[in-house]
Amino acid sequence: MRSAELPICENPVPPLSVRSLTKRYGEEPAIDRVTFSATAGEVLGIIGPNGAGKTTLLEAVAGLLAVNSGEVFWHGEPLPFSRRRNTLFYLPDGVRPYRDEATSQVVSFFAGVYRRSAAETADTVSSVGLRPVLHKRVHELSKGYNRRLLLALALLAPHPVLLMDEPLDGFDLRQTREIVEVLRNRAARGRTFILAIHQLVDAERVCDRLILLAGGRVRGAGTLNELRVQTGLPAGSLEDIFLALT
Repeated sequence: MRSAELPICENPVPPLSVRSLTKRYGEEPAIDRVTFSATAGEVLGIIGPNGAGKTTLLEAVAGLLAVNSGEVFWHGEPLPFSRRRNTLFYLPDGVRPYRDEATSQVVSFFAGVYRRSAAETADTVSSVGLRPVLHKRVHELSKGYNRRLLLALALLAPHPVLLMDEPLDGFDLRQTREIVEVLRNRAARGRTFILAIHQLVDAERVCDRLILLAGGRVRGAGTLNELRVQTGLPAGSLEDIFLALT
């Protein structure tokens, strides 16, 4: 008797997908038909120099910026602006929230909003190395510690997808390694990180996959090894690959 045929398993729909996202200022496109997807537990890097369109892309995906065309999908269904705030948390670059408040009060406020336990809050504060400055007001924090505060607030948020603009900017090598470990550990628990990064060495260290952006357009996408195959550079660095594709 012929055995029953097993059903063909199709690739699951990625949780987040972006299709043909375009934003123009006048006739000039800031991002042009950008398409990509992100899976649960993935660290996805949006890579490119300053002016490549990285921040515009994150703001468009987060729903903070109206676009000319294109759409964002969540598990295959359109994700309208009104629902994105419950799914996507956007961490901008260079902001100082509640400048005159103590750092500890800002952390406590966010933890309360998102109903995080004292243990979860303490773990987050320790993981990003924020404890030494909890007594300081936000406007007194150095650039590096302000970055740690922003990371703590993002990690306290319950959103499944975190969009972060230059989260590693301003850290030295040792500090970058510590933050990378924090992000990798959180990704291992199922959270998705989409990081805009201009430092290629940092991107190689933290990202599972890479979207190479230049002039508002995607010039390459894949893991580092996949990009090496695409460019014929089997031992190429991300810098070599980026230059070859742009």
